[in-house]
Amino acid sequence: MITIRKMERGDADIVVGMMRKFYTSPAVITNGSEKIFAANVANCLGGSSLVEGFVFVDGGQVIGYGITAHGYSTEFGGECIWLEDLYIEAEYRGRGIGSKFIRHVKELYPDKILRLETEADNSAAVNLYERLGFKRLSYLEMVCTGD
Repeated sequence: MITIRKMERGDADIVVGMMRKFYTSPAVITNGSEKIFAANVANCLGGSSLVEGFVFVDGGQVIGYGITAHGYSTEFGGECIWLEDLYIEAEYRGRGIGSKFIRHVKELYPDKILRLETEADNSAAVNLYERLGFKRLSYLEMVCTGD
């Protein structure tokens, strides 16, 4: 049985390994970096009140992870939870784990707006999110990292 729990210190190395795969996959535009991966995990483990890390476990083995970020949407007039990362090892995909994670987040934050990003050509992810009630927005997203 697949369980979802908060990320723990002992999960750090395996989650960073999964981040390396996720951020070099067609699912993500940017490739990330070791510095970013380390910061993400450190923040999930208590370095920030704005981010939470979760792992998906099967028989004691971590088989995926999810990260949420807390914010506010002036567009929708309320607090929002961003589904930042959702990664599941290839052999576990298609088993409803992504759906289970999103339902878990909805249960944790029933009164919050859920938002996420995905690549338009990632049809499996788009179909999943639409089945779970997400609607497409036609934004051009821009970023300034200060680099």
